[in-house]
Amino acid sequence: MSDCIFCKILKDEIPSTRVYEDDSVIGFRDLSPMAKEHLLFIHRDHTENVNEISDSDPAQLSDIFKAISSYTKSNDLSKKGFRVVTNLGSDGGQTVFHTHFHVLGGEKLSGFGS
Repeated sequence: MSDCIFCKILKDEIPSTRVYEDDSVIGFRDLSPMAKEHLLFIHRDHTENVNEISDSDPAQLSDIFKAISSYTKSNDLSKKGFRVVTNLGSDGGQTVFHTHFHVLGGEKLSGFGS
């Protein structure tokens, strides 16, 4: 998608600090972090949100979560814990309409219990 900021990051048209990359997924640092570690993981194939990716190609979700698992295990985030969040639609807080997952950690997170 030509006007998608994350598609432009994938094509290196916009710089990013990549922390993970494989044939299907990239992970990079969020420019406006909301935690000590705030990363974004996206699939190379464009979909707009978690519902679309689930309907069109659910294997892409597996690709993304395998990438998150690999990254967090290799960087000790999994030892103390982290949070994975996705937003859907403007009321859900989505501002970039390319399916993405926020990985937050590196410190004790407040909010959502259980």
